[in-house]
Amino acid sequence: MNERSARRLACLAEALAERGSLHLAEAATLCGVSEMTIRRDLAAGDGELVLMGGHLVRAADPRYAPAYDLDDQRDRQAAAKRALCRRAAARVEEGDTLFIDCGTTLMPLVAELAGFRELTVVTYALNVANAVARHPGLRLVLLGGLYHPASQSFGDDDMARVVARLGINRAFLSAAGVHPRHGLSCFHFHEVAPKRAAIGAADERILVADATKLGVIRPARFAELEEIDLLVSDAEPSRLPRGVASLAPA
Repeated sequence: MNERSARRLACLAEALAERGSLHLAEAATLCGVSEMTIRRDLAAGDGELVLMGGHLVRAADPRYAPAYDLDDQRDRQAAAKRALCRRAAARVEEGDTLFIDCGTTLMPLVAELAGFRELTVVTYALNVANAVARHPGLRLVLLGGLYHPASQSFGDDDMARVVARLGINRAFLSAAGVHPRHGLSCFHFHEVAPKRAAIGAADERILVADATKLGVIRPARFAELEEIDLLVSDAEPSRLPRGVASLAPA
């Protein structure tokens, strides 16, 4: 590796120590070179910095974790997720348009909606869409794009604009990490755009997260805690973030 490459990698490592992740385009701009040059620098480096979903992260960063796989997560905290979704569903009113996030946390929510006759569900998650399609009283809006098998969800650059055009009463959001300083995060960077769009479009933003997600940081940060109107969690009240309205264990 030449000296200029080493200086660029050192600069990027310093930036990542503060910010956690950098989009490849941001890294190139910061160093005043092309994205291809950054890729070459990484290939010549010692593996300290890696690309993950188009974003640069430090391999040793505690926020960096093996990729989330929906099938692996399906049975984890299953009873807690059902109980949380039952409480979250109490917020729903007939005639609502709901955004339902991807992952396994919110899957039980669809079953809680079965008794409604005038609901519209917006989602980018295939597993959620399949569940909604089985209920004739629920109207489905499936956001498309490139399919990501690990999370059974879609990603597209235009998705945020599509969501912004919809009238959403309530956005039900999931997160792999809920941290008092670092906010809400997930494993996959393609999920950030639809999550951000739903937060911006919805009248009420509801985060459903079991206790294992609290205090955790994942690679793709998508919101501040203050952007959430209500946190539904089974964590003890002493562990819940301050300043955020919460539904604690009954």
